[in-house]
Amino acid sequence: MDLIANLALGFETALTPTNVLYCFIGVFLGTLVGVLPGIGPTGAIAILLPITFSFEPVTAIIMLAGIYYGAQYGGSTTAILINLPGESSSAVTAIDGYQMAKQGRAGPALATAALGSFFAGTVATMLVAVAAPPLAAMALSFGSAEYFALIVLGLVASVALAHGSIIKALGMILVGLLLGMVGQDIYTGTPRFTFGFFELYSGISFVSVAVGVFGLAEILRNLENEQTRSVLVKKVERLWLSKDDFRRIVMPVLRGTGLGSVLGVLPGGGHVLSSFASYSIEKKISNHQQEFGKGAIEGVAGPESANNAAAQTSFIPLLTLGIPAHPVMALIIGAFIIQGIQPGPGVITSEPALFWGVIASMWIGNVLLVVLNLPLIGLWVKLLLIPYRILFPAIIAFACIGTFSINQNAFDIYAIAVLGIVGYVLVKFDCEPAPLLLGFVLGPLLEEHLRRAMMLSRGDPLIFFERPISAALLAFAALAIILSVMPSIRKKRDEVFVEED
Repeated sequence: MDLIANLALGFETALTPTNVLYCFIGVFLGTLVGVLPGIGPTGAIAILLPITFSFEPVTAIIMLAGIYYGAQYGGSTTAILINLPGESSSAVTAIDGYQMAKQGRAGPALATAALGSFFAGTVATMLVAVAAPPLAAMALSFGSAEYFALIVLGLVASVALAHGSIIKALGMILVGLLLGMVGQDIYTGTPRFTFGFFELYSGISFVSVAVGVFGLAEILRNLENEQTRSVLVKKVERLWLSKDDFRRIVMPVLRGTGLGSVLGVLPGGGHVLSSFASYSIEKKISNHQQEFGKGAIEGVAGPESANNAAAQTSFIPLLTLGIPAHPVMALIIGAFIIQGIQPGPGVITSEPALFWGVIASMWIGNVLLVVLNLPLIGLWVKLLLIPYRILFPAIIAFACIGTFSINQNAFDIYAIAVLGIVGYVLVKFDCEPAPLLLGFVLGPLLEEHLRRAMMLSRGDPLIFFERPISAALLAFAALAIILSVMPSIRKKRDEVFVEED
């Protein structure tokens, strides 16, 4: 009965005209950035974050959440129509979706993506509603030692699941932690790493870091590698499925939903990992294996369901523990902080309308996405013909105006420019900026809980190992590091054996 009452409160909050409007704006913008390759939900949310400062907290979070799961929807449209995934998680969809489009079956492919995404999003949102309250209640019993260990596990797991060099990912975490320490000491008020700049006494603006490292750096990278985009697809016809198509997609959608719901909770890129894993599973167990890579509808149904389910369940650690599962969730934590709300298990009791309103808005957003996407396919494809060099000045100007409006401080604009160049250089050196943002967001929390736990234990570090939950979390963190390092050690060992032979 409590769940029903809470969901009623959520729908009462989410169904206000203002929140429905901004949910619509969020999913529309999310679809747009999913369609346009190179921007992505991380860059879009970073750029739009400043304008949410004047919104009601629940309205701001509903819109930003809509951008995220809307981008998962939008990425599949261009992946199917022109073999150009707007989102990394849609890369798998392009394999068979584009082949279906070339065969004149773009309509069924798009309908499969829409229906699979809708079902997965609906089920995963119910999972969030059911699982979040008990997890939040359990988290309320955590002390500083447990929170420190949990944050360490989150940072280590995000490194373990990162692409490329583990050493570089760890380095980015440390850079993020150092940037998070800029400003006055949380206990003594002593300035740290301010280099004489009074503007840095309150720390580096989260919005400046997000817009610079993700928004501006991504724009610079895309200008360098802009591709010629051409619309090759035939006219989209028959936006519905035959009985045989329905029969073939049912089980892939169910399996993708289950897989994505589980993997979405993992730190890192759960939505990307789940789509690849779903495709691999469907290819292995399908009765139509020979069609994979040539237009198998299962190759669209499974991955699309998986990445949309993962997009929804990635909100579980955010809403219950205040721990971001990936960079987009870190940005939404930043939105909580900007609104004066401390993310974590206390949100469900201190801000029940916000907590349940966000969950209810996910159902509303999924309905809006189905209604919105299929009729606007022609518009999305035409947008791809706009040269990127025309889009980027407007995007940068919008981001700078929004950032300046928060604190009326020109220093934040300079910070965007500097951090944008830093982010671009990091990309050129194959360093992922995502761990940097996670370190920046979680760094202050890590320091606070470390110092508080040490004060409670009078300087005894054994407090982290004497408490069972803390010790278990740190053990998992150590295991994650070992598992992530083992492949590189095995590779070097094999190289040595080859040289000796």
